[in-house]
Amino acid sequence: MPRYLEVRMYQSFYGFKEMPFNITPDPKFLYLSPTHQDALQHLKFGVQEKKGFIVLVGEVGCGKTTICRRFLSELDPARFDTALILNPRVSETQMLKAILTDLGETKLARSQVDLVAQMNRVLLERIDRGRDIVLIIDEAQNLKVEVLEQIRLLSNLETDKQKLLQIVLLGQPELKAVLAREDLRQLRQRILVHYELHPLSHTDVVHYIQHRLTLAGSNGWPTFTKWALRAIHRGSGGIPRMVNNLCDKALLSAFVRESD
Repeated sequence: MPRYLEVRMYQSFYGFKEMPFNITPDPKFLYLSPTHQDALQHLKFGVQEKKGFIVLVGEVGCGKTTICRRFLSELDPARFDTALILNPRVSETQMLKAILTDLGETKLARSQVDLVAQMNRVLLERIDRGRDIVLIIDEAQNLKVEVLEQIRLLSNLETDKQKLLQIVLLGQPELKAVLAREDLRQLRQRILVHYELHPLSHTDVVHYIQHRLTLAGSNGWPTFTKWALRAIHRGSGGIPRMVNNLCDKALLSAFVRESD
């Protein structure tokens, strides 16, 4: 039987309204463990206090993108304009164009110098209208040094009272090594808010699994034994994405045994 049919049948078998352990970054399923709560608060604080540069680092699958989406959903659209860059493997010119496009600009300058001038003009116009602008770059460990330097220069755009752009860099632990480079010390000095996500503890994993089961429509069944929960924490290393993979496989395996 194709796996997608098995999955649909196991969703019905357990009475779920939706799949509890998908690995897509759905903010609805975000479990705010202490470390995730701290990360979200750091993002909010950095933007509200106009700190300029904010960095959030975490291992692959720790939930950075999900936190980012929750953060974006909680920003007041009447006050904030946002640009979210998901593919940072671009040149300086391509990055400038991507930011302006995500901010809704349709007529773009061609040269890098003209794009920076356009960026400054657009940001000033929006600040004058009472808007705050937030740029979020995911997978920032993949940014070229030249692009990071261009982003630093964008952070220099300011009025007498405030920065024109709040910049959030999300990345894997490799981002720390990138930012530690000697030729990026000027950028590093501008990072006033920095937080690193940690894996879930055993207690967090127990709560995380129950949280997702409940949101998916579980009425108390199925349940994981204490032994299974310990094995999932040990096997996943406390990484939410790995927890999802192991739980999904466990539920599918149990369904197949019951349906044989």
